[in-house]
Amino acid sequence: MRAVARDDAYANLLLPVAIRRARLGPADSGLATELAYGTLRRRGLYDAIIVEASGRAVDRIDADALDVLRLGAHQLLAMRIPAHAAVGETVELSRTIGAHRATGFINAVLRRIAQRSEQEWIDTLLTAETDPDARLAIATAHPVWVVSALRSALEREGRGDELPDLLAADNVSPRVTLVALPGLAGIPPELEGSRTHHSPLGYLSPSGDPAADPEVAAGRVRVQDEGSQLAALALSRARPVVAGERWLDLCAGPGGKAALLAAEAIAGGATLVANEVVPARADLVRKALAPLGDGIEVRTGDGRTIDSTDPDGFDRILLDAPCTGLGALRRRPEARWRKTETDVPSLAALQAELLDAAIGALRPGGLLAYVTCSPHPDETTAVVDRVLAGDAAAATGVRRVDTGRVLAGVVREPLDLGDLDGAVQLWPHRHGGDAMFIQLIERPAPGTASALGTLPA
Repeated sequence: MRAVARDDAYANLLLPVAIRRARLGPADSGLATELAYGTLRRRGLYDAIIVEASGRAVDRIDADALDVLRLGAHQLLAMRIPAHAAVGETVELSRTIGAHRATGFINAVLRRIAQRSEQEWIDTLLTAETDPDARLAIATAHPVWVVSALRSALEREGRGDELPDLLAADNVSPRVTLVALPGLAGIPPELEGSRTHHSPLGYLSPSGDPAADPEVAAGRVRVQDEGSQLAALALSRARPVVAGERWLDLCAGPGGKAALLAAEAIAGGATLVANEVVPARADLVRKALAPLGDGIEVRTGDGRTIDSTDPDGFDRILLDAPCTGLGALRRRPEARWRKTETDVPSLAALQAELLDAAIGALRPGGLLAYVTCSPHPDETTAVVDRVLAGDAAAATGVRRVDTGRVLAGVVREPLDLGDLDGAVQLWPHRHGGDAMFIQLIERPAPGTASALGTLPA
């Protein structure tokens, strides 16, 4: 928790390593995961309770002591740990980390918190709040701006009434989902009953530590959310692969979708170029692609210049654009508190620049997938609308593809989708995976008709 707050670390990357180094058994691993993820996920709610119980604003509480209080609040309000044990262990933790002067304060605040249940604290916090989104934000431990953005996204589909279910789903720890890379691995016969509902390549991990699986350790099977699998497969399986095709993953780091695309490309006789702007993330891409052989080019470069730096163009392009990450709040417990509403305009501007460049790099007859791990309207449909109304789109004649129709030919079970003018928005409460947005875009080849159900730009 200190690393997340102090160093902007990602809990889902840091914690598994810490657990392995500590050689924790299954029970203690589960306890550590719930303590860390649960506390980080509900941080906003616990901060409000700590303020109410202590009479101090969070910025007047020492950072180490505040994290200790958050851990204690989670044990008292959301776990089956006796109050005396939760208070005692948390006070002892404050001594262990050297916060001796705060032990009395921590003890007093935790004892006040223990006097009420979580629901009683929520009811207290709701007393003076009348705004519907603010009330939901308190009750479900989300920032208000995130609640409002998710409401807008659902209302695009006429399903605003699903908002409470979506917010509840964000607070449920997801099962670990695996993908078997085509040509390298298959779904084990004994795990056929654990296959994902929609992705034809996915299945649930039988253990809490997938790294213990030899296939995962070898890179032939990857940890990958079902929504991410479908985003890659929408591009790779939209139509048959023609040998010699040239594919691009424009923002490839850390390499999960690139590995799946590379496996699909190799199986069809195509080649993949993986581009990543951050050198450290490009190294992660190289590591992710290593099990697939040496024939995959990994570049370090700004994706916004790809149309000018690679004049040969590409037949298929995946643009998994940088975004707020609001679609993966289940798996990234700190994400909801890391971004703010003011981050959205600059991200949307970057997304539009990347999409413009990707369209410019698309060959006639080529297919592009614009993907975000966010359902925020300003990062999804608004970006596509703006770019397709611009000069680059007009110059190439690109058109939207009916992405739902394409995915209908890919998935194992039908997807319950809203009407988004040809785009697909996946949801954790409805589909079980991350809230991925997928819009396929095609550049028509002169004198040929599309078989993919293209729509007006």
